[in-house]
Amino acid sequence: MLIIGIAGGTGSGKTTVARSVIEQLGPDKVTFISQDNYYKDQADLTMEERLLTNYDHPFAFDNELLIEHLTLLKKGQPAYAPVYDFTDYTRSATKTVQLKENRIAIVEGLFVLYDEKLRKLLNIKVFVDTDSDVRLLRRVQRDMEERGRSIHSIHQQYLATVKPMHEAFIEPSKKYADIIIPEGGHNEVGIHMLTILTEKYLTGGGNWPAI
Repeated sequence: MLIIGIAGGTGSGKTTVARSVIEQLGPDKVTFISQDNYYKDQADLTMEERLLTNYDHPFAFDNELLIEHLTLLKKGQPAYAPVYDFTDYTRSATKTVQLKENRIAIVEGLFVLYDEKLRKLLNIKVFVDTDSDVRLLRRVQRDMEERGRSIHSIHQQYLATVKPMHEAFIEPSKKYADIIIPEGGHNEVGIHMLTILTEKYLTGGGNWPAI
């Protein structure tokens, strides 16, 4: 199995890049995994306690479980990812997503390149690099439309945790990337290049092609 890791700041276009690559490769060939589903379970905390969690820090994620699931997929075994409820700030107690063993897996998330143990499982490491103003506007739109957040809460969270955590953890992880794609989903050349590289790797029997 070829595992592609796609990291980048909030609103950078990571998901758009991942979806575009999947569309070009063929959905039946790719298993998509969102690191967002691997936020730690907080069912044992009160809502007040959940609201105090720094969701923009690497420690908010259960990377051990993500690594366990990727290891299962590499062995040809399915895994079941949790589903995170952004309204209740914890995992769903009833829903999971089956991750099927496939020729390709794409793991997308803020801290995909931050954890050394996770990086070692990745065959291709990608960082989506987008201007901070653009990322902020995209986050505002997403959080208001999809997660029911107010502009006030988004503003507070951005200044308190999103921006400083990006500068402390996400931006420095760019140095681990094999490929940097500026402007996310708008960079058709970068997406096409990543797609071709992936196809050549697979047709080459798991060996890197001459470029």
